[in-house]
Amino acid sequence: MKQRIPKHIGIIPDGNRRWAKGNGLQKQDGYAYGLKPGLKLLRLAQKYGIQEITYYGFTTDNCKRPKEQVSAFSKACVQAARMIEHENTKLHVIGNTKSACFPEQLLPYADASRQPTQSGKTIVNLLVNYGWEWDMKNGWASRDIPRIDLVIRWGGMRRLSGFLPLQTVYSDFYIVDNLWPDFQEQQFQDALQWYQKQDVTLGG
Repeated sequence: MKQRIPKHIGIIPDGNRRWAKGNGLQKQDGYAYGLKPGLKLLRLAQKYGIQEITYYGFTTDNCKRPKEQVSAFSKACVQAARMIEHENTKLHVIGNTKSACFPEQLLPYADASRQPTQSGKTIVNLLVNYGWEWDMKNGWASRDIPRIDLVIRWGGMRRLSGFLPLQTVYSDFYIVDNLWPDFQEQQFQDALQWYQKQDVTLGG
């Protein structure tokens, strides 16, 4: 039987702070340890022929956290963008650029219009200072992002946390109990195998 591969996956990389605390670090130190897992997942997705990935960077609500944490996850998102753009990708950043929480280094990626990519390039969306209420109040600023087939959340929590409500209306939702910095290739493969068994009807 031919394997059914999702065209577009959403990634919620949760558990960075809990991982840091469990490893004797400050909570803000955990975000940097989530960078390599993100790169590994991107390369795996490309290997499987997945056309588009959306990563949840940080939310408008996350900006209420202590300033050292805000600084750390903002820096991690900037580093992630720089890593992603060297991986045969077309990068788009979506979020409230008018807020002081939005890293100015990412403005060029947020201002870029969404155009068809060259053959073989993976589209990567990075949600930075994103909020579903902000999205809605701005005429659904994310409206050009297509429907997401599969959402994978690390960290064990059973919730979407405001992740692209328009695009996830018919998404299958897979939970990995391991914390994001403990990412393993098998976890991603298990998610794809689980997706094969889902009855995708889109309401029909």
